[in-house]
Amino acid sequence: MHTCGTRIKPRFMRLLPRRTFIEVTARGKRLTPVQLIALYFFIAIVVGSTLLALPFSHAPGKDVSFLDAIFTATSAISVTGLTVVDTGTTFSVIGQIIILILIQAGGLGIITLGTLVAFASGRRVGFRERMNLQTQLNAFQVGGVVRLIQRIVLLTFTIEAIGVLFLWTRFGPLEGFWKGLYFSVFHSVSSFNNAGFGLYSTSLMPFVADPVVNFTVMTLVVLGGLGFIVEMNIIAHFYQGRIVPITLHTKTVLALTGALIGIGAVVLLLLEWSHSFAGLPVWQKLMAALFQSVTPRTAGFNTVDYAQMDESSLLFTTLLMFIGASPGSTGGGIKTVTFFVLIGSVWSISRGRGELTLFGRRITLDTVIKSAVISVLSLMIIGAMLTLLILTDPDKDAFRLTFEAVSAFATVGLSTGITGAMSEMGKVILILLMYLGRIGPLTFTLALIEGSHDKKVRYPVEEVVIG
Repeated sequence: MHTCGTRIKPRFMRLLPRRTFIEVTARGKRLTPVQLIALYFFIAIVVGSTLLALPFSHAPGKDVSFLDAIFTATSAISVTGLTVVDTGTTFSVIGQIIILILIQAGGLGIITLGTLVAFASGRRVGFRERMNLQTQLNAFQVGGVVRLIQRIVLLTFTIEAIGVLFLWTRFGPLEGFWKGLYFSVFHSVSSFNNAGFGLYSTSLMPFVADPVVNFTVMTLVVLGGLGFIVEMNIIAHFYQGRIVPITLHTKTVLALTGALIGIGAVVLLLLEWSHSFAGLPVWQKLMAALFQSVTPRTAGFNTVDYAQMDESSLLFTTLLMFIGASPGSTGGGIKTVTFFVLIGSVWSISRGRGELTLFGRRITLDTVIKSAVISVLSLMIIGAMLTLLILTDPDKDAFRLTFEAVSAFATVGLSTGITGAMSEMGKVILILLMYLGRIGPLTFTLALIEGSHDKKVRYPVEEVVIG
């Protein structure tokens, strides 16, 4: 029955995104979309940490400290994959499922899932929620965002299901029907969301010679790292042809992804031919080089031991991790397009060509400035946290700590094996890096700003000397 023309809502619907207490600051003002994203991820970490710290999440005879639970929850929700305890043996099935839910939530985005719940319950999604989604997904416009979310969720589950089928052909015979199916689901979700969590103690090293596992995981990682906007554009173009053209963004992402994977594979093959790839047949070396080129794009899986890799390879991998995946994807890093716009602009200006052009289109100055801001902020954050890591863990090699810091910030999850041996303060610093890396340096900075304050006065121009 209705009262005064209003409908009494069930209690659970009051917790849905629209105008909740989370959107209101202490001053009674609503939080901005970027502030909301940062807060939602923080709340997810708190909830996940609490659940993982409870006894039912631990395997028999295993105990997980609250700090390790926070580390694991942060790594899962930020889809990083760095671990301080072995996921497969330390956590119970319930604990592993909690981690898997955090991974899926982190990959799709908390606000995406919240809006999906609101939509499924028949509740109207307002303009403000659409703005939140646009910010989270890096969508170009607010219109059609909710429809985009529906397609993203359907696409995500479809790709993950196909990944499960391929992986089960290997994990099924190895682990048994049901356990193999469970392992396939876990690794498929972890791969597509670029999380890097695995149930084997040595990641995917036992499958270095298995082409099905290698190429299935690589395909899932690449699809997850392309970005939902790119995938939606490709699908729309495939079905509607010229009505929906391939955008400049899509062309750029596809070209950069192919180039980085190809160059990375060649470089790593040459550097590791007689090191971590030694003893492998030629075709396995090629496959290992390709796999190790794909996974630094924020996936975190490995089929060779990174502790045995040459430092030149680790340095090159650090660069790949810093670049990361593509905008609007499940991956991290400064993003491929950001890297290209920055490097391309430097090259273009240094040759006196002025603004950067790509595929017959001009890149705006605002985009170039934003790319520079993201890159500089990322370097500043990594540099500051790395300095603290060197102070908190002086017994660790500085180069290995650098690798660890970039891996955490870029939400990659690759490690040279020192994560579990970090001090408590070192783990806290890595937690902060994973959190900041997931929400993005630019998003984090904007989240601290209450609103824009345009200056009413413009000062006279005077040149300064640079260079």
